[in-house]
Amino acid sequence: MTKKPFYKNLFLQVIIAIIAGVAFGYFDPARAIAMKPLGDGFINLIKMMIAPIIFCTIVSGIAGMGDMKQVGRVGAKAILWFEIITTLALVIGLILVEILKPGATLHIDVTQFDTSAVREKMASAGMGSASDFFMHIIPSTLVSAFAGGEILQVLLVAILFASALAKLGSKGREALAIIESFSHVLFKMVDIITLAAPVGAFGAMAYTVGKFGVGSLKELGELVLIFYATGILFIFLVLAPVMRFYCKLSTWQFLKYLREELTIVLGTSSSETVLPRMMEKLVALGCSKPVVGLVIPAGYSFNLVGSSIYFTMGALFICYATNTPITLWQELTLLGVLLITSKGAAGVTGSAFLVLAATLSSMHLIPQQNLEVGLALIFAIDRFMSTGRARVNLVGNGLATVMIARWENALDHGLAADILAGRKEPDLALMEQ
Repeated sequence: MTKKPFYKNLFLQVIIAIIAGVAFGYFDPARAIAMKPLGDGFINLIKMMIAPIIFCTIVSGIAGMGDMKQVGRVGAKAILWFEIITTLALVIGLILVEILKPGATLHIDVTQFDTSAVREKMASAGMGSASDFFMHIIPSTLVSAFAGGEILQVLLVAILFASALAKLGSKGREALAIIESFSHVLFKMVDIITLAAPVGAFGAMAYTVGKFGVGSLKELGELVLIFYATGILFIFLVLAPVMRFYCKLSTWQFLKYLREELTIVLGTSSSETVLPRMMEKLVALGCSKPVVGLVIPAGYSFNLVGSSIYFTMGALFICYATNTPITLWQELTLLGVLLITSKGAAGVTGSAFLVLAATLSSMHLIPQQNLEVGLALIFAIDRFMSTGRARVNLVGNGLATVMIARWENALDHGLAADILAGRKEPDLALMEQ
C-alpha cells in the first residue's frame, strides 16, 4: 500500500488550518469574524448526513443480527455503562473544583457587571420534566425525526424499522439490501464532505479568536486549565484502566488512531462533525457493526462525560466567583439533578451551556443576578471550553464502544491490537459492506 504524500494528510491539513485561523483571528479580528459561515457550513454539511447514516447503520446491523434479545442486551449494557461513567464524571468534576476553587479570588461585584450578552442566551434555555424528555424521544411524524436531526428520535425509528424488517423474512431482506446500498452512497458522500474539514476548521477557529479574543482566556484561564486538566485525568485515570485491563488495548494508541477526528473537533468544537467517521473507524478497528450502530448514536445523548465535568465545574465556579455560599446538601442535590439534565446536552456546539443555565435557573440555588453574572463569565470562555468538552465526549464514546463490543464478544481483539500498534492499516470500507 503506497503512502499518501504528506500534504494530503488530513490531520496535517486541519492542524495548519487551525493555526492559520488562530493567527487570522488574532491579527485581523473584524475580517476573522466574517469567516463564521465557513465553520457553520461544514458543520451543517456533516449534520445533514448524521440522521440517514444512523438510520441505515442501525437498520442494517439489527436486521442483519436478527436477534432482538441481543439488541436489547447491547442497549442495556450501553445505558448501564453510560450512567456509571457520567456519574463518575460529575463527581470528579465536583471534587476537583471543591479542592481547587477556581474563581474564588475574583470577588465579582455583581452590581457593576453587564449581563445583557447572556440574557438573550438564557431566554432560550428551558428545562422540561423527565416525562418531557422521554416524550421528546417520540417524533410527531415518521419524517420529523430526520428533518429535525434528532438523534434519539432517529434511533427509535431505526430500531422499530429494523425489528419489522427482521420479522418479514425474505421480503425484509430485499428491503435491507436496498438500505445497505444506500448507506454505501451516504458514506461516500461523507468522504467527499470531509475533504472540506480544513476549511471548516479555519473558519470556526478564526471566528472564535476574532470574536472572543485570547483575552478571555487570560482572564478566566484558571477555570479553562482546570477543566482541560480534569478531562485529561478522567481519560487516563478512569477510562484508560478499563481499556488496558479489560479490553487489553492501549488508550494512547487509541488516541493516536483517532488523531484526525480529534483534530477536526479541535477546530469545529463539535463532536457531531466526526460521528460518521467515528463509526467507520470503530468498525475498521474490529468492533461489530451492530454494536457500533447502537452505542455511538446513543452515546451522543447519554455518554457526555466531558459535558458532565463541565456542568459541576461551571456551577460551583459561579458560586465562588460571585461569593454565593452553597452547602454540601445543595451540592449533592445539584449532582442528582445534573444526572438527569445532562442527558439533554447533545453533541451540538453550545448546547451544554444552555443545559447548565436551565438547570441552575430551575433550582434557584443562586440568586438571579449572581447567576446571570456567573453565566456571563462562563459564556465569555464557553467556546474554548466547548472544544475540550467535545474531545472528551468523543474519546468517551469511542472507548465505550470498544468496551461494550468486548463485553459482547463482538470485538476482533487481534485486529484491533494490530491496527493500534501500526502493524495493519484499517479498512474503512468495512462499514459499507
